[in-house]
Amino acid sequence: MALGKQAKTLTDVQQRAVLAYLDTTMDAKRNRVMFLLSVDAGLRAKEIALLEWSMVTDSAGDLTDEIRLEDRSSKGRSGGVVFMSKRLRAALAVYAADQSLNGTVIKSQRRRGMSAQVVTNWFFQLYRSLGYEGCSSHSGRRTAITRWARSISAVGGSLRDVQALARHSSLQMTQRYIEVSENAMKRVVG
Repeated sequence: MALGKQAKTLTDVQQRAVLAYLDTTMDAKRNRVMFLLSVDAGLRAKEIALLEWSMVTDSAGDLTDEIRLEDRSSKGRSGGVVFMSKRLRAALAVYAADQSLNGTVIKSQRRRGMSAQVVTNWFFQLYRSLGYEGCSSHSGRRTAITRWARSISAVGGSLRDVQALARHSSLQMTQRYIEVSENAMKRVVG
């Protein structure tokens, strides 16, 4: 994505509005998981489309607290471990109760896997339905990375930890994802 045309990030209010809207949709459980995979775990559309139950469950078939992305499911060779938020894990548990836990996590209404393009289109339609201009399938990822960057020092981490969470090969790429906050700049200066 070109630097001048980055997807907009979502505010906390917008995220709550999206979740409330998704609860009214057909396939609400799946839709909630799709959104949270983006906004909480920072997954790309391709990663959401190719995420398999084996990447979020242990050998006994129980949900884990992490997503083990394989290289084939991610951009380039950027697979790795992505930790789940509590709300993502809870939504995944509710969704999993109705699923066979085989194959891809996200399936169409016809119970087939989705392509990355279908996931991208789904996010486009979602944000358009809510009137969120400038938002795309990458908005959730940018939102997650920005949130991590703003919170990481409070838990003793650094921007390099955010880079690892984002699975970026360079710190410069991670920095391009982070939304600037005029409020934060004013507060830090005093």
